[in-house]
Amino acid sequence: MTSSAVTAVSRDGSHRFSKLVVEAVRLVEGLGVEGDSHAGATVQHLSRVRRDPTAPNLRQVHLIAAELLEELVADGFDVGPGQLGENVTTSGVDLLGLPRGTRLRLGADAVVEVTGLRNPCVQIERFRTGLLEVVTPRRPDGSVERRAGVMSVVLAGGEVRPGDPVVVELPPEPWSPLVPV
Repeated sequence: MTSSAVTAVSRDGSHRFSKLVVEAVRLVEGLGVEGDSHAGATVQHLSRVRRDPTAPNLRQVHLIAAELLEELVADGFDVGPGQLGENVTTSGVDLLGLPRGTRLRLGADAVVEVTGLRNPCVQIERFRTGLLEVVTPRRPDGSVERRAGVMSVVLAGGEVRPGDPVVVELPPEPWSPLVPV
């Protein structure tokens, strides 16, 4: 069995699509990634702030699977860690298959709780033409599959760096599937 680990961490203090890969990030309980433009107790994504600036921030930390990035590279897309806006890139974790409320222990101290799926928007298409269709394919029943990672909130703060283990703690059953947040 493959061990689960953090492969990269990223942040950006400005509201840009891609984030800068850094040596470590500090997660702050109830806020997100210290120094990141999306950190905050209330919504920070600009489109959501316009709708309701008092809404809780369920998108404090964005996680994406390294396996997706590898698949995209194999499909001819020039993409690497942080470039799709994620804060934490993981390997060996089926992020999209987790139920809502799953807790992920990142490194020695940090704990995030998965709140839902990232809902990719036109910015991903502007970043790389054709990418939106690849990360939001249609299922046979016509519904949209969202493959661009999961969003989470910080339950316990701490430093996270590449090589740190990722420990998955499933919530009690019955499980709720992930939906876009």
